[in-house]
Order: sequence, then structure tokens, then C-alpha cells
Amino acid sequence: MIDIICPVLSRPQNAQPLVASIHKATTVPFTITFMVSPDDTQQLKACEATDADIYIVEWQPGPGDASRKWNLGYTITENPFVLLAADDLEFEPGWDLAVLKQAERTGAGVIGTNDQANPLVMKGKHSTHPVVRRTYIDSVGGTWHDGPGIVYCEAYSHQWIETELVNAAMQRNEWAFAMTSIVRHMHPIFPHRGRPRTPMDDTYRIAMADGHADGALYKERQSRALGTTC
Repeated sequence: MIDIICPVLSRPQNAQPLVASIHKATTVPFTITFMVSPDDTQQLKACEATDADIYIVEWQPGPGDASRKWNLGYTITENPFVLLAADDLEFEPGWDLAVLKQAERTGAGVIGTNDQANPLVMKGKHSTHPVVRRTYIDSVGGTWHDGPGIVYCEAYSHQWIETELVNAAMQRNEWAFAMTSIVRHMHPIFPHRGRPRTPMDDTYRIAMADGHADGALYKERQSRALGTTC
């Protein structure tokens, strides 16, 4: 019922804990698909050891890598709901039931999970790792300008993609938030009580490097969507 799509890059140590957390916390039928870069040998071995599905993309890592992996992963899966996951997540039991309950209650195309970290997420106004309804993405797409079948805009280096997805859904009255769906984001910038802070690594540094440019692109795309000027 839920496809869990997870782009990965150079963090082989995260594969098994992620899969173990998903299996422990999830009760509805699901699939896990790791989207792996070519030549990322240790990552591939770690993903293979989990028995999850694996897809090796054709391109080398670079700007937009994660978005491209999520978008491709979306096209090769088929369940009615898709979690846009990452390898630094920790799941609490009932996360899936809470999402599906909100989806049924509201009919929304984008349902936010609670990462217990980002301030906007804690207010129910954002989601770092949302669930999307396949019929919504197939009909209008997740972005403002890229059309049906596209989940995330690939023009961003890495940041602001979820902001566009969420705000586009809000403008279309397709947004809902599942406060009790705990999908904890163990990112280095967020402390989590009772848990050691995740160490910074090169993958995080690359993802965070172009935040200013990504923010400017977001404002430009938002202005176009609203018919205003920057």
C-alpha cells in the first residue's frame, strides 16, 4: 500500500538500521526501494544486505541528485501512496496508520509526517519527508511548473524541494498533516532528546552547500506560480 523510496549516497552504515526501523514500525503492506548511484560500491553492498529493492541510476551524483532519484523511484513503483524517505529516518509504530487515516479523512494528495525537529513541521505547516498520493502526482504533479508525474523539481541543488511540494499542495487544497505520524529526521542540525546528534558528513555538506541559490530559485518559481514578480 505504501512505497518507501530512499535515495542514498555514501552512507552504507545507515541502510540496515533504516530498514530495521521500517519493519519494526510499519503494519500496512509496503516496499522499500533504495536508489543507488553508480560506483557507490559500499553503499550498494549495504543495501543488498537488507533484501530491499535496489535500483542503480545511470547518472553520477551532482546537483539535483536526490530529486532525480525520488522522481525515478516514483515511476518504477506502483502503490497508491509513496513516502519520500531518506536514510537518516527513525520510524515510530503507527506512523503509517496515522498517514493513511489522514489521507482517508481529507482526500489530500500530500500528507505530512512529523519529523519532531523542523519548527515549521512541528506547527503542521511543512514536512521534510511527506507521503504523496499517486493519483495526485499523476494528475497535476507535485511542483508548480513541471507537470503531471513529477514529484520534485530537479532544478534545485537539494534544498527547498519539499517547500515547493508542500506549498503547491496547500494552494491546491491538497495538503494534510498527520501529527501522530512520527518519522524522526536524524539530521545533524537537529538535536533529539535522549539520542546522540548525528555526525556531519560530506553528503550532508554537499546537500547544504547551495541553500542560498535554491532559496532564490524557490522565490522565482513561487512568484511565477502566483503571477507576481520577485
